[in-house]
Amino acid sequence: MMARYLVTGATGFLGTHLVRSLLEHGHEVVALARSTEGLPEGAIARRGDVLDEASVRDAAAGCAGVFHCAGKVSRKPEDAEELHRVHVQGTKTVLAAARDAGCTRAVLASTSGTVAVSDDPDHIATEADPTPIGIINRWPYYRAKLFAERAALEMNSESFAVISVNPTLLLGPGDVRGSSTEDVRLFLEKKIPAVPPGGMSYVDARDAAEAMRLAMEKGTPGERYLVGACNVTLREFFGRLERVSGVRAPWIPMPRIGAELSRVGTKLLDDVARRIGLAMPVDAQSLDMAQFYWYLDASRAERVLGWQARDPIVTLLDTVEDLRARGVVWPEVDG
Repeated sequence: MMARYLVTGATGFLGTHLVRSLLEHGHEVVALARSTEGLPEGAIARRGDVLDEASVRDAAAGCAGVFHCAGKVSRKPEDAEELHRVHVQGTKTVLAAARDAGCTRAVLASTSGTVAVSDDPDHIATEADPTPIGIINRWPYYRAKLFAERAALEMNSESFAVISVNPTLLLGPGDVRGSSTEDVRLFLEKKIPAVPPGGMSYVDARDAAEAMRLAMEKGTPGERYLVGACNVTLREFFGRLERVSGVRAPWIPMPRIGAELSRVGTKLLDDVARRIGLAMPVDAQSLDMAQFYWYLDASRAERVLGWQARDPIVTLLDTVEDLRARGVVWPEVDG
């Protein structure tokens, strides 16, 4: 059944792919963004801000549902206040305005980091896991996303269904702002000097967009759906990148340190670099995050939504080719 949907953050990495997917499936898309530059052809452009309830309500008029993809990605501790405002207050504003405008369903683009992060390499998280709040509190971005997700799901009701989709690290083509593929860029430019001890998950942004679309159609109100293509150690991830890019992966292992030592040590390292006028190639918060394991089980999304991820190697190949084609990195390989 074809419908009219509102998409916030429509010019972002995930939002752009989602708009394209909805249009390809015959839906009408109202795309809300502060700037409509780069908006996929065929969408109805609306300028607005997620903190401006009136602009959201106007854009949502006549829409059956809303996809809330807008947000800010940052690993800088000094951005904590803005991250909370954009994600938590912005989510409340968007969902309330869409509900008041007559929308009956909402799909939130959350993150797997609200549940799928652990210091145990054998743990693979599911949607039923308790929130690892002690870990998440370390990083303002994930803390803000957690409270935004909670606020959204609290608005779920019989007349207004709210579903959360929780993708892991988004890779693939089209990340024009570098919000998700920065670590791949650093690898290609040989700016990652050692291999952190943790593990990660990743998913193609095009597949995450499909999960969002499917959640609008089939998602159970009040539920979350973890979305990821694979779980790999960071050494395995770098090895895959080496194979698809021709750039030699770092091989020196970074020692595993305790959680508190990691927090203090990476901050001290960052402070020292700043004092002597050097820029660390990898920020301290990213180094801290790389001590943990971000493994997840996406079987609920597969079972309930009928979602499937493409070959994760293809995603890496497309990511590298896109970064090179756009001139973000030079296409150099090791001899």
